[in-house]
Amino acid sequence: MRGVAFGDGRRRVGQALKDAQEMAGLPPGVWRGRGLAALGLTAGQTVTERQMELVFGEGRHPDADRMERKLLDDGADPEAARLATVLGQPIEEIERRKQTPLIALDFVFRPQASLVVLWALGDARTRRVIERAHERAVAKTLRWLEDEVAEVRWASGRERAKAPALVVAAFRHFDNRNGFPLLHEHCLILNRAQRPDGSWYALDTVRLYKHIVAADTLYTLEMTTEACEKLGLATVPREVTPGLRPVMEIAGVDQELIDWSSTRRRRIEDVLEGITDEYVKKHGHLPGERARHGLAWWAAQETRPDKKSPRPLDQLLAWWRVSALLKFGQRMVDGLLQRCQAAGAAIRARVGPWVDTALAAADVAAVVFTVRGIFSRRHVLAEARRHLLETLRGRAYVRGIDSHIADRALERYGRQLTVPQKGRRTPAPDQLSYTADFAWPIRWWIAGADGKPPRESTWYERARGASFALQNAIRAALTAPPAVRDEAPAAPHAVDHPGWDAAPTPAQRAAAIQAHQQAAMPQEYLEGRTTDPVTWATLPQNLARIAAITRASEARGRTVEEQVDQTMQVEQAKQTPAADTRRQEHEQRHSTEQPDPGRGAGPHR
Repeated sequence: MRGVAFGDGRRRVGQALKDAQEMAGLPPGVWRGRGLAALGLTAGQTVTERQMELVFGEGRHPDADRMERKLLDDGADPEAARLATVLGQPIEEIERRKQTPLIALDFVFRPQASLVVLWALGDARTRRVIERAHERAVAKTLRWLEDEVAEVRWASGRERAKAPALVVAAFRHFDNRNGFPLLHEHCLILNRAQRPDGSWYALDTVRLYKHIVAADTLYTLEMTTEACEKLGLATVPREVTPGLRPVMEIAGVDQELIDWSSTRRRRIEDVLEGITDEYVKKHGHLPGERARHGLAWWAAQETRPDKKSPRPLDQLLAWWRVSALLKFGQRMVDGLLQRCQAAGAAIRARVGPWVDTALAAADVAAVVFTVRGIFSRRHVLAEARRHLLETLRGRAYVRGIDSHIADRALERYGRQLTVPQKGRRTPAPDQLSYTADFAWPIRWWIAGADGKPPRESTWYERARGASFALQNAIRAALTAPPAVRDEAPAAPHAVDHPGWDAAPTPAQRAAAIQAHQQAAMPQEYLEGRTTDPVTWATLPQNLARIAAITRASEARGRTVEEQVDQTMQVEQAKQTPAADTRRQEHEQRHSTEQPDPGRGAGPHR
């Protein structure tokens, strides 16, 4: 109530939330979710300050005041009347067990930086299209969480049931803490949902957290697809960190504009570079996936500025436009949408709206296996959505194709590791763990750019190499063409393309779609950087790089050896006078001694 509900700002003590929002020109929060009907609320209704106090502050019904007064008028005991308005277990009972009650979860949805730039600097229609796509994507993701993920638990987690109705308070923000554009939405999900019998229990929050990545990829896919289709745009991969997964940004948005709007990200990246170097010095290797997330969170906290004074959107839009005009000029700012549409038209002319589910399943399975080793369906589903975003480049896709690809990848390449145990509850399908029987990709080295030394390939780069090797194996499979066209219905999401009536072989069909996917794949994947290590090492330009690196290394080694030799000669020169003096004294002392007459002089040696 002090921060999120007030645009990440801080309002005066005693000032009502509604008055503060109106004075600052901020939109009020709205209720979302299917669970509103049980509370007497409707989707899109404004979230009031008192409702927030009751629901998220006390874990009670949003209309608890009226309900409690009615019960008191009917002669109910005050404590009983208050408990009758509590949703689930009372907070005071949780605190008596010396536990911290978890009231809600904050899921934040935001589009890519390039879409934020288009929204901030575009005309009114462009903003409406992007905001509408954002609203639909958030609603789609919340529905997916309700249908597929959310569960209530009781009996210490031993019992659970589906929770297809969540209670969500959504607050939309327009800028980051530095005042630059950042369209995003905080969805405060109440940690209470109804069982089939109508009683309220806590959600399985661990399960929700595990599906955050899958939810985020669904939002990004939905948001990007609708915005690109409505505005005639396309996406292009942009590498943020070498060796890691590229970000699919809107083609035509200059990197300078993205950097202008992403002030927080630049500060975080600067701090992250320093703490990553410290991590390498301490542990002797680069951080893994979990460690990278931890370091990124640490860097974000270190650079988190103080709360700001919120401003209305019209003032922010005017300030952003003036800032961009002063930095880039009117031609670059006013022609932004036209450049993006021209770039999108060129990509759409090259990349068709086709997805081959066989190759997609191979790609998804190979990437997930290489990156994780052991995985669940949620990991495969998230990768399937990334594959659609990378392959279609903003083109519309058939609804449900992400689940179809994920199921086909698990069916064709997955090997189940979870073994149901007798006498225990059978695990749900998305709680099963899998692996694959692919050959583990070996590591290789990638030539450095701008004078940097070569670096070891990342797990993601090895995953891309394994994926391409598997796709090439599928394409190389030769089978005889069918004599009669199979009249059986095609798969619900199978690819279709011109010339299918000619009854091509599976290898020919795979080759045709492989050409399409190669056209849609990020360019850096096709330049030999993530291909087979033997092939990469034998390319002429890479052989020249390796030879240059070897010569430079040998030259540095010779220089070090010469410096060591010079140092040893200087040390020997310092020790020579003292050694000569000791030798002369020794010779003088022994020259006065006479040989023993009884022993003789002894043999000469």
